Amino acid sequence: MISNPKQYFPPMHTAEHILNQTMVRMFNEGRSFSNHIERKKSKCDYYFERNLNDEERTKIETKVNEIIEMNLDVSENIIDKNEIVDELSLKNLPVESGDKIRVISIGDYDLCPCSGVHVKNTSEIGKFRIVSSSHNSGVLRIRFKLDRQNLNDNY
Repeated sequence: MISNPKQYFPPMHTAEHILNQTMVRMFNEGRSFSNHIERKKSKCDYYFERNLNDEERTKIETKVNEIIEMNLDVSENIIDKNEIVDELSLKNLPVESGDKIRVISIGDYDLCPCSGVHVKNTSEIGKFRIVSSSHNSGVLRIRFKLDRQNLNDNY
């Protein structure tokens, strides 16, 4: 089990989980294979055939914000690797992760092995906004920000 969580900005990292699950549900292409999570702006890279159109970007943004506004609890569970259900992919876990895996749940919307830090409830995230998307050599990059103006920033 990973003992030192990655020190991502928790609201942004949790939003990334919601974005990933939204992409899986909308396009059935899998979670991001690479990401860069920062406080001000973040990005996720997906294997994808093309760029998103304006309607798709709006639909993704709307769905992510709907999930955030549901005020879902974010929890973690430690499970044995041999108990992993089919919906969970272990391909992004480091080899040294061991036999115990930390799994993050965002309500019943997302379930994902992860070593990062997260908010306790989606109400702590703020409003999600896609800044831009681009496509190059089979990779779709989505850049996003969070509007946290009206939130108490405990992070």
